[in-house]
Amino acid sequence: MINWENLDKLESFKKLQSLRNLVSVQQELAGTGGAERVAKYAVPMSAGLTYNYAAKQINTQLLTVLQALSDEAQLVQKFEALYNGDVINTGEKRKVLHHLVRGQLGKDVEYDGKNARAFYKAQQDAIAAFAGNVHDGKITNAKGEKFTTVIQIGIGGSDLGPRAMYLALEQWARAHGTLKMNAKFISNVDPDDGAGVIASADLAHSLFILVSKSGTTQETLANELFVKDFLSKAGLDPAKHMIAVTSETSPLANNPAYLASFYIDDFIGGRFSSTSAVGGAVLSLAFGSAAFADFLTGAHEADVSAKNADITKNAALLDALIGLYERNVQGYPATAILPYSQALSRFPAHLQQADMESNGKQVNRRGEPVAYATGPVIFGEPGTNGQHSFYQLLHQGTDIVPLQFVGFLDNQSGKDVTVDGSTSQKKLCANLAAQIVAFACGKQDTDPNKNFPGGRPSSLIYGKTLTPESLGALLAHYENKIMFQGFLWNLNSFDQEGVQLGKKLTKQVLSGGTDGALKAFANIFGI
Repeated sequence: MINWENLDKLESFKKLQSLRNLVSVQQELAGTGGAERVAKYAVPMSAGLTYNYAAKQINTQLLTVLQALSDEAQLVQKFEALYNGDVINTGEKRKVLHHLVRGQLGKDVEYDGKNARAFYKAQQDAIAAFAGNVHDGKITNAKGEKFTTVIQIGIGGSDLGPRAMYLALEQWARAHGTLKMNAKFISNVDPDDGAGVIASADLAHSLFILVSKSGTTQETLANELFVKDFLSKAGLDPAKHMIAVTSETSPLANNPAYLASFYIDDFIGGRFSSTSAVGGAVLSLAFGSAAFADFLTGAHEADVSAKNADITKNAALLDALIGLYERNVQGYPATAILPYSQALSRFPAHLQQADMESNGKQVNRRGEPVAYATGPVIFGEPGTNGQHSFYQLLHQGTDIVPLQFVGFLDNQSGKDVTVDGSTSQKKLCANLAAQIVAFACGKQDTDPNKNFPGGRPSSLIYGKTLTPESLGALLAHYENKIMFQGFLWNLNSFDQEGVQLGKKLTKQVLSGGTDGALKAFANIFGI
């Protein structure tokens, strides 16, 4: 039987609280034992990735308590209940099935007389067939010409994840000759967003993907009409240039206004939808269905490893537990995601939503207030850009911010140049290695302005190169980390009521039914 208890009711958490500031790794990493520590505190992941936590404030004593916490909180059992189809989203009384879109982890999940895995696989097959027909010129524009660009219209999880995944693989696809179509994205209801994308596109050869699970998302539908207006004025039939990704019950389903419709259901949350049809359509059109299949394989392999109850062999679970120790015992308020890969330029923005929308909660699964901190603030920027931006605060600011580095031995394009005895990729990796040690060890100086206190904990996920498979594994790692932390805090990580109030007030403003401060602020903008 699974017990959904608050974190502060667990005996192992009380033990963990007594271990605040237990470990300092500064001297160990700076001394002769540093290499041994780096080798010891590493966990192999799937798709050739490794999670290294040698620069975290962790030792074997803490690992023992974290293992006990994982066992007492029944984290692996809760994950099993989730992928076997229990109603884990208590706020909306829904299953949580994004793991199932990329492979079977447990027993069959049935609902409304439907096998969920079979449904998701059928959508993947339909998208693959459609993408193949587009690439082969069997589906064309009105003049029989091939589509060369795909443009996704969506917001939130319908934009952030798919956009980040496309950018992550664009240069890989170019280098491997598998870039089938360029992709662009329209998300913001600000008309300058849509206008800018349209101005950069060849409309006659552009295929648009409208993504809205409900078919009623205000910003997305506004952008759809914005795009259709441009298409019509260009003498093009919007119905010949647009497909939909939606639910089977939405007004967009089986609608003749679209070339085709592909489906998701209520059990796939937006921020966890990159491996569903939401990401599948744009990524399959851009890179081909084989690349998307490899992406799903990497994610599934990471999901399988997340089933392991041994935290030293389960990178996502260990990452979640260390993050909880940093948030709830060490009292660190934020986490920085720092990919030393330009391909992952939008990955931190995606994780902002995935983490903060999931675990930015102040009540538990039963709607009761919790008496401890929950999700941290997530932010980030690719290296080395961030080094010339916010690293100043990270190194010498008054708050300690845990860091999560991501890096690769090789770049995606295979193109590089040697300057001053080393390639640009070597310089990038040298900066990454240097920053890990600089944050952990610091540097003493008699000049206070040049003194670095150190003691800034970090982890590193690294691999040979960023491919569809390793990207899938990286994405699933963070999705599973977020899930495990939600279980620890006893939250419902799969609803997002925090976005609803603003939507409601926006409709009130647009309908004219406002007064007081709301009316005054609306009047500023002539509404």
